[in-house]
Amino acid sequence: MLDLPSAELLARLQFAFTIAFHIIFPAFSIGLASYLAVLEGLWLKTGDKAYLVTFKYWLRIFAMVFGMGVVSGLVMSYQFGTNWAVFSDKTGPVIGPLMGYEVLSAFFLEAGFLGVMLFGHNKVGPRIHYSATLMVAFGTLFSAFWILSVNSWMQTPAGFSINEVGQFIVEDWWAVIFNPSFPYRLVHMVLAAYLTTAFVVGGVGAWHLLRDRTNKPARIMFSMALWMAACVAPLQVVAGDLHGLNTLEYQPRKIAAIEGLYDTTDGAPLVLFGLPNDDKERTDYAIELPNMASLILTHDWTGKVLGLKEWAREDRPPALIVFWSFRIMVIIGILMVGLGLWSLYARLNGTLFHNRLLQKSAVLLAPSGFIAVLSGWVVTEVGRQPYTVYGLLRTSESLSPVEAPAVAGSLAIFAVVYFIVFGAGVFYTLRLMAVTPVAETEGPPTRQPLRAAGTTPAAAFTTDKTGVEHD
Repeated sequence: MLDLPSAELLARLQFAFTIAFHIIFPAFSIGLASYLAVLEGLWLKTGDKAYLVTFKYWLRIFAMVFGMGVVSGLVMSYQFGTNWAVFSDKTGPVIGPLMGYEVLSAFFLEAGFLGVMLFGHNKVGPRIHYSATLMVAFGTLFSAFWILSVNSWMQTPAGFSINEVGQFIVEDWWAVIFNPSFPYRLVHMVLAAYLTTAFVVGGVGAWHLLRDRTNKPARIMFSMALWMAACVAPLQVVAGDLHGLNTLEYQPRKIAAIEGLYDTTDGAPLVLFGLPNDDKERTDYAIELPNMASLILTHDWTGKVLGLKEWAREDRPPALIVFWSFRIMVIIGILMVGLGLWSLYARLNGTLFHNRLLQKSAVLLAPSGFIAVLSGWVVTEVGRQPYTVYGLLRTSESLSPVEAPAVAGSLAIFAVVYFIVFGAGVFYTLRLMAVTPVAETEGPPTRQPLRAAGTTPAAAFTTDKTGVEHD
């Protein structure tokens, strides 16, 4: 008879599986909502119909992504009660209100104005519609604020005490929300969301430019996306470095796993590639740059970096997973910076819309943001092990009293249903992206003055044979 893994490992795999599906949708919708706000603002300012076509093109895609994000998030949250009831009981006084604030102040905001954003073009004036778009964009960012606050508190807990039954009790809400790692995680994640969206938009624009380099909406997508890549990717490198320094201060064992470093070292080398071996407490086949880890982490050529041997084996994260997940994220970041700089060179030479190699590279890198986000979350969550609340509550102590067969059965059902439902959703989203964005006219802007709220006539909007509305 087949021996099942432990209930703890299966519960962790189930949560990892569901959050991997979930996180790609908010990462996309956060950036896409802001992009839609910029597009609609440019249309209102210039009157150029190509901006409106591009806005409505991505609006339908945003609706799909937002819906899949909501559904996947609801399923994931149920696991707090089914598989992680002890964790929920002990951390509920802290995490429960924060999650409630996210729903009440952020999700309701974005979901409420989403209806106006999706269906209000013929119902409300342009100013009101644009305000709704801005509220959706703000709501997605505000939602990220609360979710990142929750996760950051689990990484760097602050502002609490523990009562007689082992529950975490809030002593200072400001300290809980703005815990030591929260600002760094929030900036890092929001920039990651913007980059994820930029590379999807840029890839779709490049795909259509390869078929018709004169397509104006495709040019708008490609140009705006590469401006974002060129400006934000280098900022993300800086934000990542600051986040790493914060992690070194508060989670040094995670940094040791990231570096594949087992022995505490003055002037620690940077291990570019290798195979961390937890059993033998060494990194096999290491390719190193002398002293570079110390220089990057401590800004001192001979700075001390703690190794994993400073902690007992049972208190260490699995180094191999953390080590390689981090490197995948970094490699993708380098490619993003490279494509952004390449686009600047092509822009200066006037070849941005003619460089087919650049456009093909953008298509290939279209999913890169999702891979980087998933890799980063693996580093964050696996690097926190063996704790759910870092240094205070072990994962093994957070589990519900469930049996391995029950968790295995639900995991199998999740896998089948997720691949069917979200597979179909992603397939349909890709079909939407494959539709060529067609502007009614490629002539000069024909901006109409903004009317008072609610006075835009329904007849001002028509629909062409592609199903795209135009003013």
